[in-house]
Order: sequence, then C-alpha cells, then structure tokens
Amino acid sequence: MQERAAALLREPLVHFLLAGIVVFALLSGRPADPGERRIAVDEAVVDRLANRWAQTYRRAPTPEEIDGLIGDYVKDQVYYREALRLGLDRDDEVVMRRMRSKMIATSTSEAEAESPTDAELQALLDREPLRYALDPHYTLTQIYLGSDDAVARGTAIGLLGRLRQGAAPAGMGRPAPVPLRFSAAPASQLASIFGDEFAAALRNAPTGGWTGPIGSGLGLHLVKIDARKVPAAPRLADVRPRLENDWRSAAIKQAEEKTYRQLLEGYDVVIEQPL
Repeated sequence: MQERAAALLREPLVHFLLAGIVVFALLSGRPADPGERRIAVDEAVVDRLANRWAQTYRRAPTPEEIDGLIGDYVKDQVYYREALRLGLDRDDEVVMRRMRSKMIATSTSEAEAESPTDAELQALLDREPLRYALDPHYTLTQIYLGSDDAVARGTAIGLLGRLRQGAAPAGMGRPAPVPLRFSAAPASQLASIFGDEFAAALRNAPTGGWTGPIGSGLGLHLVKIDARKVPAAPRLADVRPRLENDWRSAAIKQAEEKTYRQLLEGYDVVIEQPL
C-alpha cells in the first residue's frame, strides 16, 4: 500500500491536481498551518461560504447546500495542508505567480482606491496635451490603388495627373470594401477602417488637392482632403475619464515599485551566470 501511494504521488497529474488545489485554497482566505491537525469551521467561515454562494447564484444556499459547501471546504483544507506538508508548493510557478499577484494586489490596494484632485489631473493634461488632444475630423475622398505596392505606385502616377487636371474620381482605382468619400469623419474612425498609418499620414497631408499614395491596412490610396477640422486644446472636463485612468495606472505602478524595492532590501540576491 505504501509503495502504491508513493508511486501515485510521483505521478505528474497528481502533482498538477494538488497544485491546483493549493491555488484554490489560497483564494479562500488565510492559509492554514500544515502542521495543525484541527480544522475549525466557525461561523465566520460558514458566512463567507454562504455569501460567496449568494453572490454567484443570486440567492441564499439551502441547509443541504451549506452542508455541501462545508464538506468542500474541509476537503480543500485537507488537501491543501497535505500538499504543503509534502512540499508541493515549492518551486511551482503557478503557485508562485499567484502569490506574486496577491502581494501586488495588497501593495496597490490603497492606490487603486485613491481619487486624483482636479489640480493633479490638470497637471497631467498640461504635461502631455497632445496625448489627450481630441480627434481632428476629415472630409475626404480616397481612391484605392490595390495591395501590390509596385503596381499601385505605377498606377498612382497616371491617376494623380488626371485628378489634378480635374478628372472625376468615380470609377478610378480598384474596387474596395470602403466608401469613396467620408464627411466629417473623426481620425479614430478612419484609423479603425484604414489603420493607424493611414490616419497618421492625414495629419500632414495638404488640404484641397490630391496626394499620395498613402498606405493603409488594405494597400495604397490616393487621397484628397477637402476639410480638416482640428478641435481646440482639450479641457479637463472633455478628457477627465482618460486622465483619471492614466493617473490611477501611474499611481498603482509607483506603489508596486515602491513596495518591491522596500521588500528587496531585505534580501541578499546572488546571481550566478552560466559560464
């Protein structure tokens, strides 16, 4: 029997299942002492199990369901403590990364709960006004030349000459699954259709005449911008959600880095590079 148990514990699948149980148990609350042989299911534990059930199923558990939850909790504790006793948590990347995530969540919880002041948001906006600038809007006509770069560029030369002499763009170029003309379209909309490269090229393209070829996710295009409406500098009220998200992300990253540096000071890190 002992030989069979030892052989079973050497199976990789068993190690995987026990490691998964360890991670699951770690999610349920304070880790238990693997040397403690007493498993206490007190009122606080039962309340936590019942509340978790209610959040999942939108109703309170029945007495029979509570008995089942308690039974699963005891099973989790037994497997968890035995897995720790056998050292199955050591050198396990799944467990290690889960513990890392929990430590980061602990160290950044205060930063996540903080709210920036208007002065802090305005300072962020003043530092990077272009980042938060509102989209320019374009009224333009485009002619699709195709995805073959060499052929498209050769076609562009002849078409540009005809267009600049006043020829109508209808029927020129190749069929494309995009409109020929856009009216007051925001740059973000054009970027979603043609790609960021195309939208970026429009910023410096001339107004009132044909230009190109301009690349997109589809291929190459000739473009005539009839109107470009550039909005005024963004105000705090216009971009507050984006500013708040960026401010909070920076605060969380700063809190995480600060905690890590403080913890690292308590360790002697020795790195031995292979020869």
